[in-house]
Amino acid sequence: MKKLHFIEVEGNTKGFFAFLSLFGLISLIGILAAYYMEHNGHWVTGMNNQVIWGTPHVFAIFLIVAASGALNVASISSVFSKTAYKPLARLSGMLSIALLSGGLVVLLLDLGRPDRLIVAMTEFNFVSIFTWNIFLYTGFMGIVGVYLWTMMDRPYNNLTKKAGLTAFIWRLILTTGTGSIFGFLISREAYDSALLAPMFIIMSFSFGLAFFLLVLMGSYKYTQRELGDYIVNRLKNLLGVFVAAVLYFAIVYHVTNLYSAEHRDVTLFVLSGGGIYTFLFWVVQIFMGSLLPLFLLYSPSTQNRKMYSLASVLIILGGLAQLYVIIIGGQAYPMELFPGMEVSSSFYDGVVASYAPSLPEFLLGIGGIGVTLLIVTIAIAALKFLPISLADEIANPHSK
Repeated sequence: MKKLHFIEVEGNTKGFFAFLSLFGLISLIGILAAYYMEHNGHWVTGMNNQVIWGTPHVFAIFLIVAASGALNVASISSVFSKTAYKPLARLSGMLSIALLSGGLVVLLLDLGRPDRLIVAMTEFNFVSIFTWNIFLYTGFMGIVGVYLWTMMDRPYNNLTKKAGLTAFIWRLILTTGTGSIFGFLISREAYDSALLAPMFIIMSFSFGLAFFLLVLMGSYKYTQRELGDYIVNRLKNLLGVFVAAVLYFAIVYHVTNLYSAEHRDVTLFVLSGGGIYTFLFWVVQIFMGSLLPLFLLYSPSTQNRKMYSLASVLIILGGLAQLYVIIIGGQAYPMELFPGMEVSSSFYDGVVASYAPSLPEFLLGIGGIGVTLLIVTIAIAALKFLPISLADEIANPHSK
């Protein structure tokens, strides 16, 4: 591979200020939505005593999971010594921090009492996965920050492989911890599965790479830099593998639950009788978020960047739908308090909980994406994250 030259994006152009204003406005709308919910109280949301994790949690967990996957490109470069991905490693690390920041902002503002975070950071219950996640998230940012430093400061380039290996191991633990939040909840029949942790890991690969591909192609298009087909084709082929793997895990997860008497009813609820959750599963997650992107990524008739961008957007929408079904659908299904017994009372026993996301909830979630893209916009203008050119003759290690 020829010598790479990294340079900042010009921060005084109309295009830069347009994106800065757009993403800043989206972030501000999310903050105002959080203020509205905090000021007026819980009743203005769609959440209730049965569904206590709403749409903001779906966005927050999606961004946190995608943060781990976005780092995959850098890991392939330094941990697995794939030279073709080296030019993308800096952007990969920065995007992972930006995605995690956006997710944590949504998570914090969705608490209702953000000041209670101080308690969570000073009073630790080490039998709770939530306590461990505080260390996992902050540790991830610190380790990836050091990883970026070793890549960008030439005297410390010899430490990049060690820092990359540490970041790779840490992000696998982080995503396992996020999936285990649900896998350890035995009181909900839709959760309580050891498959959720590895499934969240492969979901992170798919969601993070889809987000990365959009940011990469968008950055080079709007900064008028050359991005060759070699890099794009490698990334889109890898993305297709991850999408297929997520689809495989989804099939195994539901087939396993159908085999288990304990989880059969909730699985049938999601697959056939869950209303909006069934629609989101089959139409958005499976068809729009898995099968259609695979067609767009691999069909000879759709081999162009517009189709790759469309596929990436569909994968993100499918990922949000998948998490919506897991998180909210899992809460909506009634808990079985006394297995094998009929329970009847006035407090929603045996009744599927109703939940409809309110506009402020949705705007808060979108605000997290705005925060992510705002960080990316500022970062590429402040530091050297993007090579001047990724033309095929430069990016292709086999180019003569």
